[in-house]
Amino acid sequence: MLGLNHTSMSEFILVSFSAFPHLQLMLFLLFLLMYLFTLLGNLLIMATVWSERSLHTPMYLFLCALSVSEILYTVAIIPRMLADLLSTQHSIAFLACASQMFFSFSFGFTHSFLLTVMGYDRYVAICHPLCYKVLMSPRGCTCLVGCSWAGGSVMGMVVTMTIFQLTFCGSHEIQHFLCHVPPLLKLACGNNVPAVALGVGLVCIMALLGCFLLILLSYTFIVADILKIPSAEGRNKAFSTCASHLIVVIVHYGFASVMYLKPKGPHSQEGDTLMATTYTVLTPFLSPIIFSLRNKELKVAMKRTFLSKLFLRHLSGWCGSADRI
Repeated sequence: MLGLNHTSMSEFILVSFSAFPHLQLMLFLLFLLMYLFTLLGNLLIMATVWSERSLHTPMYLFLCALSVSEILYTVAIIPRMLADLLSTQHSIAFLACASQMFFSFSFGFTHSFLLTVMGYDRYVAICHPLCYKVLMSPRGCTCLVGCSWAGGSVMGMVVTMTIFQLTFCGSHEIQHFLCHVPPLLKLACGNNVPAVALGVGLVCIMALLGCFLLILLSYTFIVADILKIPSAEGRNKAFSTCASHLIVVIVHYGFASVMYLKPKGPHSQEGDTLMATTYTVLTPFLSPIIFSLRNKELKVAMKRTFLSKLFLRHLSGWCGSADRI
């Protein structure tokens, strides 16, 4: 993070959930359980795909990459938020704040790019099945995943370097539970702040909107092809391969639009803080649930892989006890 301007301020104070002192313990327990479930769900998906050879396909490779980005995104935000809910000291160093912004934006954009790649994967599988193995070769899939991660890192670097080149003066309280762009811009001073705010906003919106439009275009072709299938069973089978991805896209962009595209006006800090948790905590929490429950092949593989191992372990333990008797 070379060139960061911290001559006017060495640390910030994250206001976090100080507006809800009577709810902080309850929020801590709720967010902790959701965070642990998010980690467990994504690790379970990754372990299932790793252990089941039948799932070594492009779709599940992308799903594993998505789980990794989701884990890293939550790690960048939630542990600090949980610590602040129990602590009275909410200070965060200038460099730590910049690092949190970089990692949260990098993994957040990587998530969006991977969802776009998964939409393209479903488009090729349904609309061009004969070319699928060629277009989605192992090398091609690795390249798509690598480009998603590289693109996310570039976006994170651009946003972070742009924001932290500003001079911060006056109050050092960030009205949020993480180092986020809008509350930091309120602490910046200088004639170029409006231009920076406009530029960063346009870059982020164009990237997210571009991903969304590409996914929408993919599903336009997918739906058109599915409707051409003569049998209802064939249509249902084709659509079932897209259902979990489509639901996650709706949840991801639905909560993102509520958080980032809400109309400007007199919003309370408490309302904005709680609204932000829908994207930073609730969306990652719902994603593994949706993929696990809506993807029949993954659900069957999970049961076969982990329940069978658990049963065999229990059976071997019972047999060992019987032998000793």
